[in-house]
Amino acid sequence: MNTEGDAMLREPIKKSSESWVVQPNLTDYETTCNSFVWDEVLRELDQLPDGKGLNIAHEAVDRHAQGAAGERVAFRWLGSDGAVRKYSYSELKRQSSRFANVLKSLELGKGDTTCVLAGRIPELYIAALGAFKNRSIFCPLFSAFGPEPVFQRLSRGDARILVTTERQYRQKVAQFREGLPNLRHVLLVDVKEHLQDGLLSFSRMMSEASDEFSIPPTSPEDMAALHFTSGTTGMPKGAVHVHDAVLTHYITGKYVLDFHPGDVFWCTADPGWVTGTSYGIIAPLLHGITNIIDEADFDAERWYRILASQKVNVWYTAPTAIRRLMRIGIEPRLRYDLSNLRLIHSVGEPLNPEAVVWGEKALGLPIHDNWWQTETGGIMISNFPSMEIRPGSMGRPLPGVEAAVVRRVGKERVEIIEEPNVQGELALKPGWPSMFRGYLHDEERYRKSFVSGWYLTGDLARRDKDGYFWFVGRADDIIKTAGHMVGPFEVESTLLEHPAVAEAGVIGKPDPLIGELVKAFVALKPGIQATEDLRLELIGFARKRLGSAVAPKEIEFQSNLPKNKAGKIMRRLLKARELGLPEGDLSTLEMDE
Repeated sequence: MNTEGDAMLREPIKKSSESWVVQPNLTDYETTCNSFVWDEVLRELDQLPDGKGLNIAHEAVDRHAQGAAGERVAFRWLGSDGAVRKYSYSELKRQSSRFANVLKSLELGKGDTTCVLAGRIPELYIAALGAFKNRSIFCPLFSAFGPEPVFQRLSRGDARILVTTERQYRQKVAQFREGLPNLRHVLLVDVKEHLQDGLLSFSRMMSEASDEFSIPPTSPEDMAALHFTSGTTGMPKGAVHVHDAVLTHYITGKYVLDFHPGDVFWCTADPGWVTGTSYGIIAPLLHGITNIIDEADFDAERWYRILASQKVNVWYTAPTAIRRLMRIGIEPRLRYDLSNLRLIHSVGEPLNPEAVVWGEKALGLPIHDNWWQTETGGIMISNFPSMEIRPGSMGRPLPGVEAAVVRRVGKERVEIIEEPNVQGELALKPGWPSMFRGYLHDEERYRKSFVSGWYLTGDLARRDKDGYFWFVGRADDIIKTAGHMVGPFEVESTLLEHPAVAEAGVIGKPDPLIGELVKAFVALKPGIQATEDLRLELIGFARKRLGSAVAPKEIEFQSNLPKNKAGKIMRRLLKARELGLPEGDLSTLEMDE
């Protein structure tokens, strides 16, 4: 097996100061890393008056509203019906203060969980910021969840109040209400009057609340957000984040997303996922820029129109969306004015190398991959704007973050792998501000995430001689075949280079001779017929690039590969279905269209 991988054969995409439209905030990576101190980041923020601590909502909204940026547009909301609403920082301060007062009037305060089950509507964003102000815990629930996953998260998250629509409540919550004794109030955003005790009108409560709110003293370690993440089996895990996470959100906005005054930013992620909260709400507001919120679901033409009409400068999206755009084949540079677009970032799963190259050809800009998890709370490893891009690489660690590739030595110890391009588990040294502080109600699982002073991510990676990290796969996804360790991502990326392939998912299938054989599930591009000749062609195509030991032995065509609601292909579900095993937690499964 070629340890460098097929992606390493591509030429890096060089960056030079002559190509910068705006000089990046981070120009000298090594010097910045060597001198970086997290306490210095705190000095770039205001903190609460009179030494009352650190609160996300104050840093994101109130400090701007009280200054020269007060009338600047903070959120520009684009409704699916064509409606547009603009919220200045001053208006966002007033509205979030009203919601904080609503919570206070309902006797909800520090540590009480505020869940929101809604699409990307303004009330969701106002509730998040209002909850932060009140020192309550913001817990977003993805609006496409069914009744059972909603119940699980409301129950495990100790929800005290739920903000939702009447339809969502009737369809997904009402039947379980008696089983949620902690849920004291439900606020409905689309009814004008209270329906009954505990079932209240959001708009009426807001109209009766004051738009002045004094944020109470807030410790950096006070709980701020609860994000649920599904494991391969069992119940969802609730990752706890604190107000101190704002330091990571701020510095990644500065160094990774490279925010500058006057920027227009669009993060396509739903706040039901951690990206949509950390970077769809908090990070852009910390920098006082304008944030685009699109209510509608993915539509290629609409997305290109938004990029053009809203004059987006920095765009943060997901590999799944990028692959959909590639699949459709629109020539955006010929049909849309994307001249304002300066930087494109991707997150959610590893970005296949050909997507990076496609970005340069189709959009005029390479796509910058970055890596992080729900548990890390913010971006940890990135392809920074001022550095060359190595297609297929996660990039290099954020200043202030120490990352390493390690191997386990027994149950209680790990050792760092110093040699370049040797596969091991990606580990982070605890100490960055947005590190999760626990799994709610599961202290044992949390403790097991840390071994001999390192947070073990569960991802396998390798580090090249220049310090770039390369994703190999999830530890439980790795395929052991004929003495080789094969990462599904490498095989999937190679298959995606074939012009007929739209998507690919790869698993290991038990085999009595070689342990596991590599099997690929492939979705073809529109108009391409699944034939035996094409199957053989794809196997040969992969063998030529990967070698016979690594290339798939079997290929099965499927029109739709199972994905979660964040768009990630669910390899473990492909494997369970192939082997007739229990399918485990399906709460995040995206239903076929």
